[in-house]
Amino acid sequence: MPFLNIQDYATDIDLFTPFAAQPARLSSAEREAIVDALLAELTHVTNQFSKVEAAQYAEKRRLLHAALNPLEPHFLQPNAIAKLDALLQAELAETPVTTAQALQAAASLTVNATKIALWQGDITTLAVDAIVNAANNRLLGCFQPLHSCIDNAIHTKAGVQLRDDCNVIMQKQNMPEPTGMAKLTRAYNLPSKFVLHTVGPIVKEQLTDQHVAELAQAYVSCLDTCAEIEQIRSVAFCCISTGVFGYPIAEAAKTAYATVCNWLKHHPDALDLVVFNVFSERDYGVYAELMK
Repeated sequence: MPFLNIQDYATDIDLFTPFAAQPARLSSAEREAIVDALLAELTHVTNQFSKVEAAQYAEKRRLLHAALNPLEPHFLQPNAIAKLDALLQAELAETPVTTAQALQAAASLTVNATKIALWQGDITTLAVDAIVNAANNRLLGCFQPLHSCIDNAIHTKAGVQLRDDCNVIMQKQNMPEPTGMAKLTRAYNLPSKFVLHTVGPIVKEQLTDQHVAELAQAYVSCLDTCAEIEQIRSVAFCCISTGVFGYPIAEAAKTAYATVCNWLKHHPDALDLVVFNVFSERDYGVYAELMK
């Protein structure tokens, strides 16, 4: 099976069916009951449940996070997924969310009619149409419990359906995701509508022209995908490849910024807002200097 385009898998994952989870307000007792029930279902993953039955809620919630990370796709049954959705929706309801409208209003840079914003913080709290996930070529998320990568954060906050959808795509594609390409899924329990999963280049030693070309292609693939979907008018990019993939941040930012600006010049009506999302002060400074 060759590399898949959106039309090849959209129906298989109900890509354009809005996620129907209802915002939940749960009491402390209700949350703890959900966490206890889910941990009880995951004793094959962790044998520590018996040790934390009398523990503080925060400890049990962290253990649930760790137990969910290594789950194989399609493991949880619908009733367990519904419980997890309720928990994630309750947590989202208490999370400060930054909207696309606020970012657009604060943006000081415009290319054609598209605003470009620089924003520092947790990408899982952005209420934009699509956020970009820096994925690996399995496209199934991070299986390492409690790992601090963005792949783990996005899959954890979205819920297990994100891994399930990615697995459907990858099973149909029957090959690893090529570097520089992108796939689109719903965002489930995130405040965004969609997640773009892209695989950036891995830099082990010296940065090469091929690395630069592959990183640029990852940005273009995400933007091209956005242009295909009328529901996407705003997109937030993480710093693709600059974490465990080893791409130097200064060089990555130059390529990201130049590629996005060039694409917007040739697609003047495709998007209303592009966000460069950074997490550290250092990364913010690199992008701020470029955007002067």
